[in-house]
Amino acid sequence: MKKLKKRIICLIILLLTLFTTVPVYAEPSFYTYTYDFWGDERESPDAYVPSTVLMGNDFGIGSFKEPQGLFVRDKNVYICDSFNNRIVELIKNDTNYSLVRVIDKIVMNGEESTLAYPQDIFVTETGDLYICDTNNQRILILNNDLDVIKIITKPEDETIDSTSDFLPIKLVVDSAGRIYVQAMNVNKGLMEFAPEGTFTGYIGANKVTVNLVDYFWKMISTKAQRAQMELFVPTEYNNLALDLDGFIYTTTSTFNGRDLISGGANPIRKLNSMGTDILVRNGFYPPIGDIYWGNAGGISGSSKLIDVVALENDTYCAVDRVRGRIFSYDFQGNLLYAFGGQGNKAGFFQYPSAIEDIGDQLLVLDSRSATLTELSLTQYGRLINEGLMQYKKGNYDLSAKKWEEVLKFNGNYDLAYIGIGRSFLRKGEYKKAMEYFELKMDDENYSKAFKLYRKELVEDNIGYALIVLAAFILIPKVIKIFKKIKREVEKE
Repeated sequence: MKKLKKRIICLIILLLTLFTTVPVYAEPSFYTYTYDFWGDERESPDAYVPSTVLMGNDFGIGSFKEPQGLFVRDKNVYICDSFNNRIVELIKNDTNYSLVRVIDKIVMNGEESTLAYPQDIFVTETGDLYICDTNNQRILILNNDLDVIKIITKPEDETIDSTSDFLPIKLVVDSAGRIYVQAMNVNKGLMEFAPEGTFTGYIGANKVTVNLVDYFWKMISTKAQRAQMELFVPTEYNNLALDLDGFIYTTTSTFNGRDLISGGANPIRKLNSMGTDILVRNGFYPPIGDIYWGNAGGISGSSKLIDVVALENDTYCAVDRVRGRIFSYDFQGNLLYAFGGQGNKAGFFQYPSAIEDIGDQLLVLDSRSATLTELSLTQYGRLINEGLMQYKKGNYDLSAKKWEEVLKFNGNYDLAYIGIGRSFLRKGEYKKAMEYFELKMDDENYSKAFKLYRKELVEDNIGYALIVLAAFILIPKVIKIFKKIKREVEKE
């Protein structure tokens, strides 16, 4: 009897194992990967590898605490060591970093004033420093000697809630001296200030996301009930960066997974001077970070891109706070590669807060581990960058050669085939371009190449077509005339 019970229990367990399914998404088990046309994760050679991990103690200034902001100007690196109420300036010489100075106070009207949880800094080409001195509710503008040029405080404007604090957290300054600021609790877009510090308005307000259920209840509710409901307001940005052409890249993470799936959320934007998003999104998948997400390791939800940096060859890299990964995209919005993860070892991150580039390297600031990590390009990553750069310069043959070298490292790399196809397209070799685009199912570029190939085909053969057309028209007439002449001859 006992044996029979055991067999029944084993059978039940076996049946449960066979017929019970648990829907989860597998997390990548490798450091660097990309997505193919089908959405499958493909392991990739490493494009970047960690080369240096820096801590405050390395420079004899004590540990960093909750560092939030990072900026690079030439070889100088500025870290907003927020909880320590200071900004640390480093300089890179060859492969080594050394301390330049610690900025923790300024002198105004002969009196010292300390910083209070500074969260961002921007340094102009002339050496002027713009600091988000967040908890002091001000933006400091200093020269390189730390003399105060100007202080921007809360503007007096009817669009700004008079009861709210002015808490600037991120900023950039364009070539004309205009200052663009992301302030806490401001959801009208980026605040814009003229070079002299006058508030001039907002740009780049996010679109309003409307919950249809809430909208329905608002329609049937009384005025008093509607007043208690949440207002439909645009979401706010969490970071911004300036590219070489003066466009502003922004990141936002105040959305849910449904918005990403429906296409209603754009975590990365590229704003022109009018605040219009002009980011190109022609990749297989939009630039949203991971396209699948689950709850592996207790981490759930979509990627939350917390900062972005624009590189010289029109690519850009964004860092994901949820899983500690970095996603790199080209100028068309194609994912070049993704790498990293959560952890304590080099190249992994616990709670990244900012990303910048210095030469060919990337720098990632982690607020939880209080470290600055330098990531260096590998030969594989360098070839990808050079392929894109040569294409941008118009050197299409050289660009194609770089992509062919990339294929020697990774024969399954879709963008190498597409890159070669784009080079052929630019050179006017449309049929060859079509072959490469068809190979990797790039329908949009294939259509462009096909239209141009068809146009070229028509232009090359228009003479023959006209001759054939003329023959179809003239030959019957000639035959008719010949028959008429023949009949008249026979009558005679």
